[in-house]
Amino acid sequence: MALRPKLYRLPFSTLRCISSSSSPSRYGGGIEPPLRGIRILDLTRILAGPTATMLLADLGADVIKVEEVNRGDDTRSWNPPAAPLSKDVPKASSHLPPESAYFLAVNRNKRSITVNFKKPKGLEILHKLVAKADILAENFVPGKLDSMGLGYADCSAINDRLIYASITGTFSLSGLLPSLTFNVSGYGQTGPYRTAPGYDVVIEGEAGLMYITGEADRPPSKVGVAVTDISTGLYAHGAIMAALISRQKTGKGVWIDCNLFQSQIAGLANIASNYLIAGKEAQRHGTAHPSVVPYQVFACKGGYLMIGAGSDKQFKLLAERVLRQPELACDPRFDTNSARVANRELLVKIITETLMQEPLDHWLSLFDGLGVPFGPINNIQQTFDHPQAIARGVVVEVEHPRAGKIKLLAPAVTYNGMKMPVTRPPPWLSEHTDEVLCELGYDTQHISQLREEGIV
Repeated sequence: MALRPKLYRLPFSTLRCISSSSSPSRYGGGIEPPLRGIRILDLTRILAGPTATMLLADLGADVIKVEEVNRGDDTRSWNPPAAPLSKDVPKASSHLPPESAYFLAVNRNKRSITVNFKKPKGLEILHKLVAKADILAENFVPGKLDSMGLGYADCSAINDRLIYASITGTFSLSGLLPSLTFNVSGYGQTGPYRTAPGYDVVIEGEAGLMYITGEADRPPSKVGVAVTDISTGLYAHGAIMAALISRQKTGKGVWIDCNLFQSQIAGLANIASNYLIAGKEAQRHGTAHPSVVPYQVFACKGGYLMIGAGSDKQFKLLAERVLRQPELACDPRFDTNSARVANRELLVKIITETLMQEPLDHWLSLFDGLGVPFGPINNIQQTFDHPQAIARGVVVEVEHPRAGKIKLLAPAVTYNGMKMPVTRPPPWLSEHTDEVLCELGYDTQHISQLREEGIV
């Protein structure tokens, strides 16, 4: 286990002064973008689908985000907060509201076009895009795109090499159409719930996650971020990569069915296995672990501390070197993990009473370099001020045409020590409509006519 550097014990006010400019740049591409030349038609909205397509865009894919003509992706209106508008916004975007922080979070490296494909001329544009696409991602309720001439059978007939990803996971608040054919449904393409839309928080409840989240004596709680949406996006991203490899071998496209419900059940991991193997129903334990003690958040003066003593050796170090109560490691009530689990309540009480005698920084200094997993409970500011976050370059600053310089989360993976570059800021609504239509062969006069008719 890597030990924490002494720097970690500096006050966070000091850490905020450390500049990431002292670290070498991690942008510039440690590998050639592996998906360069791959075109993705993205009709997804909100979080699960856009997360998947953003990860593919990071790898070099040309992601064309198809949005509703007037309002676009639902999350464009999910503000505050929003990025302040710069003084010189592009004239064509002057009527638009500020860019919401939510939309900016999962739409880097994409192009945006707006098309009303409920109308024949709009559908014709989509069909032309399908013919040139490698992947279509959508999150419509199953059957909706079939009724519009954009179902898997329709698109496969146009392009039999098309990878059609259905991620129908997030229900649209506005009821407006998404832009691409990546199906992330709430419950998948088959079964009695196939037509039921689902938000992350609904699936958290229905697929077991909320039941096991929260304190034992309190009602079930949702996770602080839409983890089911994000995990579904990760599953979809991996499935699309696999489908690209399959197509390389067979020359044929694939229909991917990725949904929130199954992704969340798969994410139950050992909790699911406990039930399937031993018939053991799960319980809520707050931050604690059902099978390991001590393994939870403890309060101390002025803060909270997560301790994970996962072995008898680590507990002995905790008792002797941190708590200064070596007798605990020899006590038959606590000398083995099974004994500690049986006497959880008493041991937690002893540890809590001890930790409450000193401030957080005192305990951090005792843990530092000891070999027992630990960490403070950081707020979001402290998270980004963390010296490891700074050293790893978790933030990237990009120039946005409407908002000026903005900070975004950077891609999380490095290749040969380098991150894939952010080549495009998240697009403003319809920023690339003319550009994409020109690529399809439409001239300026034709595009103007389509705009007058409300097609684009």
